[in-house]
Amino acid sequence: MDFNDSPEEAAYREKARAWLEANAAEHKNNSSANGRRPNSPEHMALGKAWQAKKAEAGYACITWPAAWGGPGGTPIQSVIFGQEEGKVGVNYGYFTIGLGMCVPTVMAFADDATKTRYVGPAMRGEEIWCQLFSEPAGGSDVAASRTRAIQQADGDWVINGQKVWTTGAQYSDYGILLVRTDPDVPKHKGMTMFWIDMRDPAVEVRPIHQASGGSEFNEVYFTDLRVKDSQRLGNVGDGWKVALVTLMNERLAVGGSSGPDYKLIMELARQTDTATGAAAIKDAGFREKLADWYVAAEGLKLTRFRTMTALSRGQTPGPESSIGKIIAANQMQEMSNYGVELEDQYGILTDPKEAPLQAAFQQSLLWAPGLRIAGGTDEILKNIIAERVLGLPGDVRVDKDVAFKDVPSGR
Repeated sequence: MDFNDSPEEAAYREKARAWLEANAAEHKNNSSANGRRPNSPEHMALGKAWQAKKAEAGYACITWPAAWGGPGGTPIQSVIFGQEEGKVGVNYGYFTIGLGMCVPTVMAFADDATKTRYVGPAMRGEEIWCQLFSEPAGGSDVAASRTRAIQQADGDWVINGQKVWTTGAQYSDYGILLVRTDPDVPKHKGMTMFWIDMRDPAVEVRPIHQASGGSEFNEVYFTDLRVKDSQRLGNVGDGWKVALVTLMNERLAVGGSSGPDYKLIMELARQTDTATGAAAIKDAGFREKLADWYVAAEGLKLTRFRTMTALSRGQTPGPESSIGKIIAANQMQEMSNYGVELEDQYGILTDPKEAPLQAAFQQSLLWAPGLRIAGGTDEILKNIIAERVLGLPGDVRVDKDVAFKDVPSGR
């Protein structure tokens, strides 16, 4: 593992830092700057302006090839810029899924006309994309999709069904959609991927009200949605292979979960007295937990360094990245719960203006359970680690070779 930038990487970091210092002033700490609410029209306009500015300077979608408007940079350059951008507190979030997962899939499988039309505008922040995979009856089993697409005599496809937990669907212009096109074969073989217009009248988006008060996720309904065959991504029946490319792009992302870290809970413990009258930071039970959180956080940081080292050397990151989310999400939930309990009666406050430390622990406690589900549940990730990292025998899959129409949950 190499903890240091190479000379070329150090020069790139300094260049990126200087550009951010000169251009990011209006966008720093944008989640609450000047009372602008995330997902409000004003906040989104700022986000699109920032994305356009990055694209013009060659800092948007750094690894994308020049043929599609990107600067053709390296993965480690993308990581470096992301680190420096994070340090100045700029992260709008509207484009993460689209540029990290959806549009790379379009670039890999769409025809040239589609790529020419949609890749550039997405990179510049002019259009936003979402990913339509999860379904109410499927849980974490993406291949259990029941949304149907039936091809018509003229070649078009008509789609009916429902997706759920779709982040950003309420403000997205386009999306990639995984559907069932052949129920007579096993579930992984009968799916196809399309890109769709989210503004089509046949698409209905219903935001889901969350316990935190936000509505980032949505239910999406399709009622006789007609799409052209040219909107197909990959071959008919190859939807699972296309979806794996999308999911791989998601899991190659370098970074950990957001939320309070051990430094913040140390700060809270210094300010808070226990029932004995002593500061919580002096409590032996708390100090033991703090040591565990510190060790886990350092382990995650060093694991990310291993991934960054591989990227720096032009290598593909190894399976160690599989453990990051499951550890980070569980630690976030445990730490947030402890922080709220430590605040005693103030723990019921959720207003950042009234709660200790701007309600950081309250907001994270409400978000943590969702983080343990989104992008792969704890149970799914444990299976991946067991089978693909540790090489243990595969889990029993009774529906592996059964036609989807004959699987009880698929009817």
